[in-house]
Amino acid sequence: MREDIVDRVLKEAEYMITTRCTVRDCATVFGISKSTLHQDVRQRLKEIDRTLYIRISKLMGYNLSVRHLRGGESTRRKYKKSKD
Repeated sequence: MREDIVDRVLKEAEYMITTRCTVRDCATVFGISKSTLHQDVRQRLKEIDRTLYIRISKLMGYNLSVRHLRGGESTRRKYKKSKD
């Protein structure tokens, strides 16, 4: 694997761990697509750093389990804003 890709994957993973952000938020920060970020942290990271991969998997599992709450909160704010 190319060295620049390895560096990018590790930076993305460290950023996600430190900020506990979602895939969408991290992809925006790094200027890449969600699918590229997902491939980086799900496939490439597994080959690069197994322990970091496990930590990312737990974070992504948590984000998946609360996404319905985030979506509901976003919708509530949207309609509250249009009402005011």
